[in-house]
Amino acid sequence: MAATDSKELKVREKQEVAHPAEQTRPGVYFTPTVDIFETDKEMTLLADMPGVKPDKLSIDLRDNTLTLEGDIAPTDGQKGESIYEEYTSGRFYRQFSLSEVIDQAKIDAQLQDGVLRLTLPKVEKATPRKIAVRTR
Repeated sequence: MAATDSKELKVREKQEVAHPAEQTRPGVYFTPTVDIFETDKEMTLLADMPGVKPDKLSIDLRDNTLTLEGDIAPTDGQKGESIYEEYTSGRFYRQFSLSEVIDQAKIDAQLQDGVLRLTLPKVEKATPRKIAVRTR
C-alpha cells in the first residue's frame, strides 16, 4: 500500500467551552464530543467523557434542556518531575434541547470506559406505525 493510500489517525483536541455566563467554579470547561443515532423508537447519544467517574457525573433535565456535567480528576501522585503533559483536567459541560418527541420520564444513562450512553425513548405518538386498512 502506498503512503498516500494510508489514513492518518487524526486526534481531535479537547474543545474549551465558551462560557455563556459567568462561572462560579474555577477551572477549565471542555465540550465532550458526541455521536447521536436515531431509530423509529429512540435516540441514542454517546458522549466521550474520559476520566469522569460515575460519582462525578451530573445529568440534569429542566425545561426541555438536558445538561451534562462531569469532573475530571487531576492526575496527582505521579512520581518524578513532569516533563511533558497533554492531559488537561477540568470539567466537561454540554447542553441539548429536547423536543416533544422524547419521553423524558424514560431516559436512561450508562457510563462505561469514559463513554456516556444516553437512551432517549420516543413517546408513543411519535413512533411511526403502519395503519391497517379494513374493508367493509
